[in-house]
Amino acid sequence: MLIEANEPGNISFVLVENEEGLASLAERLAGQQCVGVDVEADSMYHYDEKVCLLQMSTRTDNFIVDPLKIPDLSPLEKIFSDPEVEKIFHGADFDIRSLRRDFSFQIDGLFDTQIAAKFLGKGDLSLARLVKDYFGVDLEKKYRKRDWSARPLPAEMLIYGVLDSFYLPELARILRNELKKKGRLTWVLEECEILSKVAAVNNGGLPLFMKFKGAGRLSRRSLAVLESILQFRDSVAARRDVPHFKVIGNEAVKSLVQAKPLSIEDLKASGILSPKQVHGLGNGLVREISSALSLPDSEMPVYPSRSKPDYQQGTTGRYLKLKKWRDRRAADMELDPAVVCPNNVLKAVAGRPPAGPEALESISGLRRWQVRLFGEEICDLIRVRPASSRVFRRKKPLS
Repeated sequence: MLIEANEPGNISFVLVENEEGLASLAERLAGQQCVGVDVEADSMYHYDEKVCLLQMSTRTDNFIVDPLKIPDLSPLEKIFSDPEVEKIFHGADFDIRSLRRDFSFQIDGLFDTQIAAKFLGKGDLSLARLVKDYFGVDLEKKYRKRDWSARPLPAEMLIYGVLDSFYLPELARILRNELKKKGRLTWVLEECEILSKVAAVNNGGLPLFMKFKGAGRLSRRSLAVLESILQFRDSVAARRDVPHFKVIGNEAVKSLVQAKPLSIEDLKASGILSPKQVHGLGNGLVREISSALSLPDSEMPVYPSRSKPDYQQGTTGRYLKLKKWRDRRAADMELDPAVVCPNNVLKAVAGRPPAGPEALESISGLRRWQVRLFGEEICDLIRVRPASSRVFRRKKPLS
């Protein structure tokens, strides 16, 4: 059944809660020039994050799909994979990963208004800021941290959700025109094409410490303690169906690794956890830490070392030269330097100085638009001439 609701500001939407309504929606979206898309998830409330709402807006209509009532969203698959129907997101990375993880959607024809704003040199890239600047509307953000898996959702939360997709079609049109005037639209389209291929997050059976910031700086013994604590936290979070931070926060985990308490008394004295956490988790934590510290050296984990690229001599000098050039170009273009070219890409270019612009195309992370726009400049700046072409001046004899 299709349910219509109205917001005081005359913004209406259709709530889609069954298969019949979903099929009707798919028909209405087919052939549309563009569709604004946003999702709401429950990462702050559950162990296994899931998409709880899918908001979609054309230039004339707004829809909210409830995946918790319609688990199979396959009728929408063709809409997301059709490159002729532009899908407009704002900050699409999380949404695309979520849609791919939960529904196996492939996204073709992406336009990300956050990327567009970045290439226009906007300082504040938030949707709220852009909506305020272009439409004079203040978006309400008080529901951002609410539990979107709760049912029924009050009308105010549904209105909040649909407003995040409502402005996207018109905002994209405005930003496109600005990008065209600056000659930067093709740059943004290339960035969007790359982003549309982003994969769903998959830990792939790796140790949990691989996704923990700062783990690479720990000793093997401390790394073992960290992994034991993370595994313990993960099992508790899964059992309670809550996210990791609601069991033990990352800062507390770092402190536990450093303190390595071996008794409840030590744990209490450290002040790292609340009395409630000590009561519910203390025995398990002390057991895991003790077990990790008793591991023989041969079983200690090793943080994988990153293989350093085989850079040519003079890399540092070329990198500093490129960085200075990049910063100057960014200032001229009124863009963030990382937009013009990130530091890691500059280092890769400096490590293997190209003989010509065509050689730049093989460098990972360097975009086609960057090669077209800056290729000749980069090569002229750091080109290494063959030894036979170098001119050596004869020193004057000493008198």
